[in-house]
Amino acid sequence: MNLHEYQGKAILAQGGVTVQRGIVANTAEEAVEAAQKLNQETGTEWYVVKAQIHAGGRGKGGGVKLAKSQDEVRELAGQIIGMDLVTPQTGPGGKRVNKVLIAEDVYYPGDSEPKEYYMSVLLNRDTGRNMVMYSPEGGMDIETVAEQTPHLIFKEEVDPKVGLQGFQARKIAFNLGLSGKAMKEMVKFVFSLYKAYEQSDSSMFEINPVLKTSDDRVLAVDAKVTLDENALYRHKDLAEWRDITEEDPTEVEAGSFNLNYVKLDGNVGCMVNGAGLAMATMDIIKLSGGEPANFLDVGGTANAERVEQAFRIILKDPNVKAILVNIFGGIVRCDRVAQGVVDAYNNIGEIKVPIIVRLQGTNAEEAKKIIDESGLEVHSAILLQDAADRVADVMAG
Repeated sequence: MNLHEYQGKAILAQGGVTVQRGIVANTAEEAVEAAQKLNQETGTEWYVVKAQIHAGGRGKGGGVKLAKSQDEVRELAGQIIGMDLVTPQTGPGGKRVNKVLIAEDVYYPGDSEPKEYYMSVLLNRDTGRNMVMYSPEGGMDIETVAEQTPHLIFKEEVDPKVGLQGFQARKIAFNLGLSGKAMKEMVKFVFSLYKAYEQSDSSMFEINPVLKTSDDRVLAVDAKVTLDENALYRHKDLAEWRDITEEDPTEVEAGSFNLNYVKLDGNVGCMVNGAGLAMATMDIIKLSGGEPANFLDVGGTANAERVEQAFRIILKDPNVKAILVNIFGGIVRCDRVAQGVVDAYNNIGEIKVPIIVRLQGTNAEEAKKIIDESGLEVHSAILLQDAADRVADVMAG
């Protein structure tokens, strides 16, 4: 589950990480009130107005602006709230901005120049260990750093038996070129960051940038946090932070029916039981010349009602030109799925796209009988390749 920046910073602060302070606002007037409060608490007279969406690269898209007065805060917040912000991670349609974070200015003058770093904590799936990934070249262009100067990307793996060690935190600070007070601050920052990551059962923390201020403080200026949804039962307070306005509405609707659905860009709708079978189905559609329009797993306990809802969700996509139902009956009974297909036809009304059904396993014969006696125009298949070939045929003709 993705979080907004202000939510991620709250988790970091709970773990002891020093963060750039800020207050979230839903309107331009609330933004001014937030700026006034920050001025009273921190003395800052400049403010950063930051769009809150679930995507990186907000600065490149015009979603992060510096305001040098509270009047500018009102003006910039009014411009950003309600805009469709396009970044390299949103796609061409962008994402609607519903709120902004008004943050203190931390790039103030001092004895040394502020310096930006990149740091993230995530699981290295190749080794099964958490790792801290970091670079002395932080900021908006970290992707360019990784592509053009990969030697400036460092990784420190953490042994789960002993956790993050002191020498590792010092090594990170040393590789970032720090010394003295700044090095001590960075060591403390790394320990607190890793603590916050573990305590929240997150799957990724990305801080870009980590800032060394002109007076050698180290703090998180940004926070991109992804929580492990499988662990949210342990964090009911964090689960309440879910912002469904940032998610695909069809995927949200599918989740309300316990359907695992992800929209893709193809033209063949898929309804399958089991993630592995769903992946194989999408692969064979691709190999047969089609393009899967979605991943949809009805689960192992699917009934006729859930199958009908799955049809309704697939048909919301105007790009779908055919639907392939591929069910291997184990726990789920094929006759229930077949009844769901018939009910969907009868309840939804005329379905204008061809449907190819492959049902194998428990009660497969009864399922075939239900479909054959329904009088519906449904193409049946026994082998998966046969089903994919039927898809190719109906798409071509």
